[in-house]
Amino acid sequence: MPALTRAEAETRARLLDVHTYAVDLDLTRGDDVFGSTTAIRFTALADGDTFVELKPAALHSAVLDGRALDPAALEDNRLPLAGLTAGPHELRIEAEMRYSRTGEGMHRFTDPADGETYLYTQLFLDDVQRVAAAFDQPDLKAVFEVTVTAPPAWTVLGNGVAERTGEAEGHWRIAPTPRISTYLLAVAAGPWHSVRTEHAGLPFGLHCRRSLAPHLDADVEELFDITRRCFDRYHELFAEPYPFDSYDQAFVPEFNAGAMENPGLVTFRDEMVFRSAVTDAERQTRGMVVAHEMAHMWFGDLVTLRWWDDIWLNESFAEYMGYQVLSEATRFTGTWTDFAVARKGWGYDADQRPSTHPVAPDPEAVPDTASALLNFDGISYAKGASALRQLVTWLGRKDFLAGINEHFARHRFGNAALADFIDSLASATDRDVHAWADRWLRTTGVDTLTPVPAEEDGGWRPEVVRAGERPHRIAVAAYDRDPADPARLVLRERFETDVPAGAEATATRPGPRPDLVLLNDQDLTYAKIRFDARSWDTLVGALSGLPDPLARALVWNAARDLVRDGELPPAAYLDVARAHLPHETDVAVVQGVLGFARGQIADRYLPAGQRPAALATLEALARDLLRHEDPGMRLAAARELITAVTEPAELRGWLTTGTLPDGPPLDPELRWQILTRLSVLGAADRADIDAELARDPSATGREGAARCRAALPDPEAKREAWASMFEDDTLSNYLFNATAQGFWQPEQLGLLGDYVPRYHPAAVALAARRGPALADAVGRWAFPVPVVDPAVLELGEACLGSADPAPTPALRRKLVDQLDDLARALRVRGA
Repeated sequence: MPALTRAEAETRARLLDVHTYAVDLDLTRGDDVFGSTTAIRFTALADGDTFVELKPAALHSAVLDGRALDPAALEDNRLPLAGLTAGPHELRIEAEMRYSRTGEGMHRFTDPADGETYLYTQLFLDDVQRVAAAFDQPDLKAVFEVTVTAPPAWTVLGNGVAERTGEAEGHWRIAPTPRISTYLLAVAAGPWHSVRTEHAGLPFGLHCRRSLAPHLDADVEELFDITRRCFDRYHELFAEPYPFDSYDQAFVPEFNAGAMENPGLVTFRDEMVFRSAVTDAERQTRGMVVAHEMAHMWFGDLVTLRWWDDIWLNESFAEYMGYQVLSEATRFTGTWTDFAVARKGWGYDADQRPSTHPVAPDPEAVPDTASALLNFDGISYAKGASALRQLVTWLGRKDFLAGINEHFARHRFGNAALADFIDSLASATDRDVHAWADRWLRTTGVDTLTPVPAEEDGGWRPEVVRAGERPHRIAVAAYDRDPADPARLVLRERFETDVPAGAEATATRPGPRPDLVLLNDQDLTYAKIRFDARSWDTLVGALSGLPDPLARALVWNAARDLVRDGELPPAAYLDVARAHLPHETDVAVVQGVLGFARGQIADRYLPAGQRPAALATLEALARDLLRHEDPGMRLAAARELITAVTEPAELRGWLTTGTLPDGPPLDPELRWQILTRLSVLGAADRADIDAELARDPSATGREGAARCRAALPDPEAKREAWASMFEDDTLSNYLFNATAQGFWQPEQLGLLGDYVPRYHPAAVALAARRGPALADAVGRWAFPVPVVDPAVLELGEACLGSADPAPTPALRRKLVDQLDDLARALRVRGA
C-alpha cells in the first residue's frame, strides 16, 4: 500500500475544497465485515486528476456525479478520479470494510467475561480509509454527517450527540461536526455502560464495557471532577470556547495508544478503568491523560497541522498543557515531578539515538505518512513539552498565552504550520521568537550543563559550563547540610540565570560555597545536568534530605543519565537507591527509580553474574518500603518485591493465602504478577495458569494467562508461544503483546538461544503481513531485550542492511532504537 506523500497532499489540497462527508455504517453484517457508504461533496478548484483512498474488503460501487466508475480501477488503496472539471462534484462509494484485530481502523473486540462485542474506530494517522472513503490528509477538512445501523441493544457514540432515529430501532444519527480533519472521525458502538452528566450547558459522558461497570462507577466522581475542573481551567486560559457540542470519554479495549483526541469522543485504553489497586501517582497519570486529550480540542482539533512535520503542534502542546493544567486545576499538584522522573527520560533517550529528529523537522524530512508515523515518540511528546516549558520561562506566561490565543483566532477550524504559530507568538512579544525556534525546534540532541562553583573572597561564583548550542534560562539552587542533621539539606537560595554559549559565570553570590549546587532547579529547561564532586558527595549522603520532590526527581534523572552514559557504575546507582529510597515520600519518584533499577540495571546493564546480588538489593529495598504508611508506596513495593524474589515457596505462599506480609491484599493484577514470576522460575504449570484464568476470566486475565504460558521455562511452551506470535495472524494486538512480554526472560537465556537468530526474519515477515501496529509491537515487545550480546547487535545490523526483504518503516525505526539501546548496554557493561 503506497503511503501518501507530502507532494501528493499539496497537489490535492490545491485542487480540492471538500465540503461534507455523509457516512453511513452498517454494523450488523457479521463478525468480519461491515457496510460503509460514503457520499463526498467537494469542489474542484481547477480541472485535474486526483484520487480518493479506501481499503475495502469489497468495493461494490463508485459513482461520480451520476457516472459509474470501474471498481477494478482501485489499486492498493487508491481509486482514481480522472478528468475532474472545475466546479462542484459528488462522489458516492459503497463498500464492505474489514474489522480490525490490531487496534487500527474499526477494531472489533468480544469480551471474554460476558461475550459482549464492542467496536470503536482508531483512524489516526491515515486509517479513516479502513472505515470510509476519504481524501485522507489533515488539511482537507470537512463536515462529517454520520449515520449508523447497529444491533438494537447497542449504544452508538460519535463526534457529536448521537440519537436513535424513528426509522429503525438500531438506527442512529450523529450530529454533524464542524469542519474537522479526516483522521478525527470517531464512532464507537456496543452495549456500553454509560454514566452521563452535564457541565457548562454541554452533555458529558463516561463509557466502558459492561464488565468494567463497577470499576468505572467507583471512579465516576473523580473522573468527572477532573474533567470539569480542566474544562473550566482551559476556558480561563483560552479565549476560544470549547468548539464541539458534547464531551464523551470512552474507555475502549485493546487500544494501541494511551488515548486519542477525537473531537467530542475521546477514546482511552480501558486499563485506565482501574480493576485493581493503583498508586496515587497512577491516578495522577490518568488525570494528566484526561487533561492532555482535552487540550487537543484546541491544539489539533480546532487548529490542525497542515502536514505531519508539525505533529509537535498537536502533541508537544497537549503534553505541556496536560501537566500544567492538571497541576493548576486539581488536587494533583505534583505533575511536574512525575514528568521529570517518568516522562522526560523518554525524550532524553530518543534524542540520543540515531533516529533522533528535531521537535519541528523540516517538511522535506517527513516526505510521506509512513515516515510521519515514526515521529510519534519521546521527542514530539516529552522533549517538545520540555521545550515549551522553557519557552514559557523565557518568554513569560502572559505573552505565551497571548500568542496561543492569537493563533486560535487566526486559524480556527483551519490548518497551520510552524511558521504560522511562531508569527502568532511574535505578535505578542518583542523577543526574537523566530531565533528561539530555530535553536530549539529545528535542532537535535541534548545539551549538558555542569556547575563549576568556585570560592571567592566574601562569596562564591556559580559558573556553568554548557555542552551544546541552545540558550537556556534556568534556576540554580544552593543547598547546605543542616548542621543539626547532616542527612537533611536546607535551601540557601534559588535564583534564575541565562546560560548562553560557552561558560557563564553569574554575579558572585554571598556566603561560602554551598554543599550542593543544583542546576535546572524546578526542571525549567531540557538538558542533562551534572554535578561537581562536592555536590555529588553531598547527594550520596543526603539525597533523600532534599525537601522538594521535584528536586529529588531531577537528581534521580541525572543519576540515570550518568549510568546510561557510563559515568556512574550501575551498582553505585543501586547503592544510592538502597540508602535513600526507603525515605522517599513521593510515589512517582519511587516508581521511576525502581523501574530503572530493575528494567535496565538488573536486567541489562549488570553482567549476568552480578544480577542475583542486584535482585537481592531490590528485594531488601522493597521489603523496607512495604513498611511505609502510604498505601500507594506499599503497593509499589509489593510489585517490585514480586519481581525480585527468587524463592518460589514464598511466592506460592502469597498466592495461596491471598496476601503479602505487611503488604496489600492480592487483587487480580498482583495475583497475575505472582503467577508470572512463578512461571518464570519454573514453579508453576499450565494447570496453575488455567485455574487462575478460571478465577479471572476477563480480558486482562486472558492476557495474564498468555503471558504466563509464554514465560514457562519449557521448550514446548516456548514453541507454542513463538508460533502464536509469528504464525497466528488472528492474534489480537494485546494478546500478541502479552505473549511477547512473557517470552524473553533473563532467567531463561540458555533455553532461548535458538530463537535469537530467528527473531529478525520472523519480525520482518510479520510486519509486512500485519501492518504498522503489529510492526511496532514486534519491535517493542518481542525484541530479545534480555540477551545483551554482541551477536544480537550483528544480527540486527544485518537485518537493517538487507533489502530483500527490507523491514517496513515502522519496524525499521523500532529496530534502530532497540539496537542502539543494546549497544549502550554493552558499553555500560564494558563488553
